Amino acid sequence: MAKMYYENECKLEVLNDRKVAVIGFGSQGHAHALNLQESGVDVRVGLYEGSKSWSKAEEAGLKVATAAEAAAEADIIMILI
Repeated sequence: MAKMYYENECKLEVLNDRKVAVIGFGSQGHAHALNLQESGVDVRVGLYEGSKSWSKAEEAGLKVATAAEAAAEADIIMILI
């Protein structure tokens, strides 16, 4: 049986001083990146050069780099493509 976790059981401080790369900025990448950013996490979005989403992510106030660059500087990588 699956274990359910709830918000009061989460410890956001485990992400303190960590960099998170979200690879992709579609419906899932967009939601995760913005939620992390709003929670105070140092997040960057990794996209391919020429991606239509690049300017959208920048307009949302997110750091944007190529997927390889974002992954290289991250402690945690979320692949949401």
